Amino acid sequence: MARIFSFFTVNVVSDSPDAAHFYEKIRQARKVLVLDLGFLGDTVQLIPACRRIRQALPEAELHVMVADHIKAVLRLTPWIDRVWGYPRFPKSESLLKDLPRVKQLRRGKFDAVINLNGSDRSSILTALSGAKHRLGRVPPKPALFWKWCFTDWVYAPFGQMPVWQARWNCLDGAGFPQAEPDFGAEIPAEVRASAAEKLGEAGEYLHISPFTTLDYKELPIPQLAAFLNQLNAESGRRLVISCAPNERECGKLRELRAALNFEPWRVFDGSLSLLEVAAAIAGAQLHIGGDSGAMHLAVMMDTPTFTWFRRYDNLVEWMPTGEKHWQVIGEASEQGLQGITPEAMLEKAREALAVL
Repeated sequence: MARIFSFFTVNVVSDSPDAAHFYEKIRQARKVLVLDLGFLGDTVQLIPACRRIRQALPEAELHVMVADHIKAVLRLTPWIDRVWGYPRFPKSESLLKDLPRVKQLRRGKFDAVINLNGSDRSSILTALSGAKHRLGRVPPKPALFWKWCFTDWVYAPFGQMPVWQARWNCLDGAGFPQAEPDFGAEIPAEVRASAAEKLGEAGEYLHISPFTTLDYKELPIPQLAAFLNQLNAESGRRLVISCAPNERECGKLRELRAALNFEPWRVFDGSLSLLEVAAAIAGAQLHIGGDSGAMHLAVMMDTPTFTWFRRYDNLVEWMPTGEKHWQVIGEASEQGLQGITPEAMLEKAREALAVL
């Protein structure tokens, strides 16, 4: 699995005098919490660091807190002892409503909390956890109260490397033992079975996740349909298309299907669970889609990807790297991504399929 990762040579600077000894201070910890309130992509990118913490502290209970609506993805990591959900979607609750959750967190009696996110809410929760040792990553613009939340902190620059790499480097700065980066992902047997039943005898197939959460990150429907029509004609593989279980994406999927000149092998209009999507992606020869959580699941499952992105400053944080991943980049607009020609898309897709 280590081959899916590409290393960046960006040094970590410790702003806390004792941060380099943080691991030594918690080596005998009984309970450790990794706290990160990001969404699906953030959580997937957190897993290699969690895996490294697990390996460095084999006797400790390892707990992880993530956004409640995507916590199921951590069922793919059976080496995590407990997953805590936090209500982030559609928006976070007020701090006052957090009081019962803070009490529950304190009853957990954690010896250490590791927070490599740096957001204000996650930092406050870290401080209120009651843990003796609290490691944080310095955010780009720390609030005045930020350092009060932590006993130790490390610095890893934002926007210069993949998110997983920055979190990994933070553990370097905290003195954790070296390890090979790995997701340690396992699809539960019952999920494999249910996904296989829904897919049927798919044989060699490509998984298509055509939509994201925002219009400006997506290809216009006519261009997407033209690309898929040609891909279907050329690839010799079956196409499996899936989308999220919300009316926006399901409506767009209906529009896309009406523009196709073929019937895909399987179409899942929000009818797959998050883990079944991961299983479908794991069985695919190639995952094709936009900059979305499904792309991160593909990276986690070691499935090659072909992705269309919008151009933005921190793209390096989220773009998969390595010889198994292909991309095209366009400009965001209200009408969707612009500047990506059908010829460029087909060229990349052909390049990917030629080496599979």
